[in-house]
Amino acid sequence: MAALSVAIVGGGIGGLSAALTLLRAGFDVHVYEQATELRELGAGIQISPNASRLLRQLGLGDALESLGVKPVGRRVRRWQDGRTLQHSVLAAAMEAQFGSPYYQMHRADLLQALVGALPKERMHAGHRLSGFADQGGRVDMLFENGTVASAAVLIGADGIHSTVRRMLFGDEKPRFTGCMCYRGLVPAEKLKHLDVPREATTWWGPGGHFVHYYVRAAKLLNFVAVRDHEAWTTESWTERGDVAEAIAAYSGWHPQLRGILECVEETFTWGLFDRLPLQRWSAGRVTLLGDACHAMLPFMAQGAAQSIEDGATLAACLVVGQTDVPEALRRYEMARLPRATRVQALAAGNKTRLHLPDGPEQVARDAELANGTAQFALQDNAWLYGHDATRIGDA
Repeated sequence: MAALSVAIVGGGIGGLSAALTLLRAGFDVHVYEQATELRELGAGIQISPNASRLLRQLGLGDALESLGVKPVGRRVRRWQDGRTLQHSVLAAAMEAQFGSPYYQMHRADLLQALVGALPKERMHAGHRLSGFADQGGRVDMLFENGTVASAAVLIGADGIHSTVRRMLFGDEKPRFTGCMCYRGLVPAEKLKHLDVPREATTWWGPGGHFVHYYVRAAKLLNFVAVRDHEAWTTESWTERGDVAEAIAAYSGWHPQLRGILECVEETFTWGLFDRLPLQRWSAGRVTLLGDACHAMLPFMAQGAAQSIEDGATLAACLVVGQTDVPEALRRYEMARLPRATRVQALAAGNKTRLHLPDGPEQVARDAELANGTAQFALQDNAWLYGHDATRIGDA
């Protein structure tokens, strides 16, 4: 029997990891990406054990080890005085408890590792989808460059502005979440005087928070500085920001944050958007994956991880159900939708918890962090980090 053909629209981290997973499972996979060149601009990404174990199974262990950073700990600090509100050991504890490391990486490094693992003939850049039709036994696709293709399964992994999602379920604009951020990368050499630890550090304060961690074999420090904001019109990651504005936005915060920002040569601004959870992801032989179906705030560091999980579960469902593709896609949706929706909700809730103004609620939150009763504690995240997305029945 000929291998089942699968078309993936979108060549980002979710689409490429799904392609590799499906290819290893014996499917005839092709990826169609609208950009003429696959690239990621400067931004960090956190790869928790629920995703790193899947990437290692795809043969990317060496890339993770050579370019990723295993943070020794995760620390939550108070915005003004730098007091530690909570500290968890990461590097050793994560691997011991969940069987796979916790990495922090440059997004471009992960993307290039995925691209390098996919046979070149499977990737089709410069292909923007203009339409598709589910013919019952196959899905026919038309691209703006005139290319016509068919596959037994179509997967929309084309991000928060997904064309596949719009064609399946209608047009709906993403929601601005009331947050904007400054982001960027700083050479570690420039920060030696600040003695920034090799930890995933988050500073919580009124109306905002500040995250920093090392990437690219600890040669760069990635930072994301998030502030509450009333309105935003664009979702681009490439809008240049003003470093002086970023410094002013954190006036009164701990001197180490100002020290980091004073070493920044270039920053970008980014409005944070999400979408309401979908009631369903699939129709016939077409389904969605990653931000196309569960775009979320980055406040759980799970956006990419959940898209990688999607690909693993989708492959598992198609392996056992390839004789009935619509049923296999329904099974995938049933397995993934509740979990992704739960992570979406927790990420959205963290916006409020992280940005509390100083006062009684903030004092109570900090006390929970200190005594380990808050949901941010490592031991409470076994459901998240210990999940095996290749097992269809796992919750």
